[in-house]
Amino acid sequence: MILPRLALRNPQFSLMAISVLVILGALSIINMPRSEDPQFDFPFAVVRVIYPGTNPLDMEKLILDPLEKAINELDDIKVLKGDVEDGLAIIRVEFLYGSDPSEKYNDVVSEVNRVRDTLPQGIHTIAVDRLTPGDVNIMQLALMSQTDSYHDLRLQAEDLQKEINRVAGVKHVAIEACPQQQVHVSAHLLKMRAMGVGLEQLIRAVKASSVNLPGGHVLADQRRFTVRTSGDFSNLDQIRRTPVSSRDDQIIYVEDIASVSQEDALPSYQARYNGTRAVFVSASQRKGSNIIEVLEALHERVDQFRQNLPGTMQLQWVHDQGISVDKRLGNFVSSLLMGLLVVALITIVTLGLKVSCLIVLVIPASVIIALGWVDMMGFGLQQMSIVGLVIALGLLVDNAIVVTENIGRLKRSGYDRQRAAREGASQVGWAVVSGTVTTMLAFFPMLILKTGAGEFIRSMPVTVILTLLASLIIALTVIPLLASRYLVDSEEPSALLKKVDRLAHGRYSQVLAVVLANPAKTLLVAISLFASSLFLVPLVGVSMFPKADKAMFLINVDAVESASFEQTDAWARQIEEILDDYPQISSVATNIGKGNPYIFYSAIPGRQVPSFAQLVVQLNTDSVAVRERLVDELREKTRHLPGMEITIKELLQGPPYEAPVAIRVISDNFDSLTAMATAIVSQMEEIEGLISAHNPAARRKIDLHVNINREKAAILGVPIDRIDQAVRSSLVGIEAGRFHSRDGLEYPILIKSSGQREPQISDLDSVIVQSVSGALIPLLSLATLEMKESQARIQHRGTSRVTLVSADVAQGYEAEALTNTLVERLNTLDWPADVKWQVGGEQEKRQEAFRGMGGVALLALMGIFTVLVLQFRSFGQPAIVFSAIPFAMTGSILALLLTGYTFSFTALVGLTSLVGIVVNNSIILVDSANQLRLDGRSLTEAIMESSRMRLLPILLTTLTTIGGLLPLTLGGSSMWAPMGLCIIGGLIVSTLLTLFVVPVLYLLLTPQAVPSHNG
Repeated sequence: MILPRLALRNPQFSLMAISVLVILGALSIINMPRSEDPQFDFPFAVVRVIYPGTNPLDMEKLILDPLEKAINELDDIKVLKGDVEDGLAIIRVEFLYGSDPSEKYNDVVSEVNRVRDTLPQGIHTIAVDRLTPGDVNIMQLALMSQTDSYHDLRLQAEDLQKEINRVAGVKHVAIEACPQQQVHVSAHLLKMRAMGVGLEQLIRAVKASSVNLPGGHVLADQRRFTVRTSGDFSNLDQIRRTPVSSRDDQIIYVEDIASVSQEDALPSYQARYNGTRAVFVSASQRKGSNIIEVLEALHERVDQFRQNLPGTMQLQWVHDQGISVDKRLGNFVSSLLMGLLVVALITIVTLGLKVSCLIVLVIPASVIIALGWVDMMGFGLQQMSIVGLVIALGLLVDNAIVVTENIGRLKRSGYDRQRAAREGASQVGWAVVSGTVTTMLAFFPMLILKTGAGEFIRSMPVTVILTLLASLIIALTVIPLLASRYLVDSEEPSALLKKVDRLAHGRYSQVLAVVLANPAKTLLVAISLFASSLFLVPLVGVSMFPKADKAMFLINVDAVESASFEQTDAWARQIEEILDDYPQISSVATNIGKGNPYIFYSAIPGRQVPSFAQLVVQLNTDSVAVRERLVDELREKTRHLPGMEITIKELLQGPPYEAPVAIRVISDNFDSLTAMATAIVSQMEEIEGLISAHNPAARRKIDLHVNINREKAAILGVPIDRIDQAVRSSLVGIEAGRFHSRDGLEYPILIKSSGQREPQISDLDSVIVQSVSGALIPLLSLATLEMKESQARIQHRGTSRVTLVSADVAQGYEAEALTNTLVERLNTLDWPADVKWQVGGEQEKRQEAFRGMGGVALLALMGIFTVLVLQFRSFGQPAIVFSAIPFAMTGSILALLLTGYTFSFTALVGLTSLVGIVVNNSIILVDSANQLRLDGRSLTEAIMESSRMRLLPILLTTLTTIGGLLPLTLGGSSMWAPMGLCIIGGLIVSTLLTLFVVPVLYLLLTPQAVPSHNG
């Protein structure tokens, strides 16, 4: 092979080239971005529409249907979901992975803008947001006070927002749970009726006076002047003195028929932190920034701001992602360093100190160079990239071990250092290259996995591939170069090396001779072992991603749909009182009317209705057992609380999905939808292990219908839209312009009827409507009031009505097994013709991810086989090498079964990685036997001698790979332990069987003719 020879001929250039790469890598490590989880973009957009006071059926007809129809015309849509409740519509658009997220987001914005003018007047908010893990808030602060007004809290929060925005690396700062300030024009309906002024006149007068239309410009000689006209309102007195109408030469002003005041809007989202009223200020990190540096700057700014707060206010940290980043990255770095130490000890004990120094030198050099390349590829330092380093840790010394061991073997045979380095590296060079390429190929297809799971893990295979590439370059250049200069000729093999050598020529040779003499029996035993292990797969079980190792969980409170905001708040306080009894709880952030700000990538904020509350519970311990025990106790305590449905959610790793167990019921018929959803809940409640069954279709609400007598309205000359306007203004209010205060802030002007702060049913008694002739007519003369039951929540999927019936899984149960049991029961139900159902939740996501990984594994196998065909120039010998793969699967199955872990997505990643790892030993064995046959050995002699000669590097590379993974595997992480166990178990079993099965297959499948040289 030419690469080692070039390095030996140009030692100065070789060392300088590697040094430059190491220096560039070191600089990248200092500056590369850090975060807790991978920062990547989902092709995902969320459209949110707030139209206060609108029931779900009207929201569906007026808002959801036209928006969905427009968005559904876009290309590459994977899932289109809609969800409407009182006054709120949310549309989630997920595009096919591989689509450009920015382009698709712009497409959604364009479609929303295209139909915006066709939507009803009075919509409060239409927002289109991108949803990416990079938008997770790295901090959440609580600005608290029991005595200060929300106005004062908002002013302080806005000052804090400005300070945080000045920090480099901060992307977006949001103020939440602070009621909007409004200018209320509270109409006195009885006065208006007495003075003959209709509500429409009042609205028209205020709207006309608040319009700020530029007047243009005029010329006076050579000078140009801008003309300013009326302008908008700048103080409340201007609103009060706005003329509404004139009567008997007397002007009626707004103040004559209405009260004008600046007030908080009706509560729609309020919060508490540890029981104290709070406003939340949260910030997200700019992509590519270093989260540690950003949070250090944020802490400094917050501490400075806190010193100037009024004594009646407090500022506390609710969420600091830097703590978990430090902890997680620290754990991974510890695993990396511990793995490095284990690998170093194994090589020192086996090969001796001087040889081991060369091999261990590869590890930091490869890691530093690879991280530089990882940074250039646009990936930061986070859990996935560090896990990639840990996986590569045991693999990256394999090349160095094989090269160094072969150089040492030739030296012990009498070669001088230069010749031993040149010939030793060249002999195994192509085997090392093909072994590395096959390992890289096992990870390479993961880069093209177009699923949420693929996006999530992408930086891991990138890191492994680049680290292996760096180790290959160093093993074929630096190792032979240093070996030719610094390995002494008289170096004695270590005691362990001597023992392995005696084993190779003693007991191993004896057993191998027996095995080769009985090839059929050997293969029968091996195949039986593999086949038997397949029957154990159902006992292992399958899952998607495990629960996150987070010392926190969420409590969702779904009150009855008729519950007021104050009632939901009272029930949330009841939950807070229960939590006060647990010393393990360090803090509770309570959100009434909306979910907590986005602080974990898979916990996407959802509902925003008065009957919903969410509590974020932080623990003072990282113990998973403590958290799970606490969650079980709280579920038991809150199960039967009246008036509300309590769901306790532990955070999940991986791409978000609806619930562990979920069934979608699809039908445009509400009655059929509700009936079958209720039947599914009944089945769920009978299955042990399923808890917190939730059926949105069962949630009904009572609406007050205003039944308009259209004939009477027509006779009296009252347009229907005036009736609707009068009702809406009396209950919710109608925006009639904007008010610009002297402090530079802008507030909406809301015209509504006077009375109690919260609209009451009795307010409808005094509503008056103005006819086209100017006559004032009581509402109840034109309409009757009727109570009707209606749907509280309407869900769509792909523009069809759907209900998602979901359930959580109790501790100790698997979602896959429970879902299968539920599906069996559902297949026995009598389903109406107009109803369809689908399995969602974890099983749907897992099948999607596993299906993608199945294709990836097949592609990896084909790529590896192609490389082996190129190396060995035959189809038989690659088949021999592939014999290690089934036995690796056997080892993985046994490892998971014995440790109690399920076959999760990360375990599947480990098994796919294993495909490329385990074939290396077979490659070394077959390549060495081929070289011996070129020297004239017989088939049996060649495989016997090759097996003895390669026993040490095979055992050593297996031990170093296992040693590198041990700290991560034994660290107790539910995320990564299954992956480590798959690789370790597969390596152990495949190595033991490879040492016997590969020689047998070589004897049976290799032709007697001497193979051609492959180098």
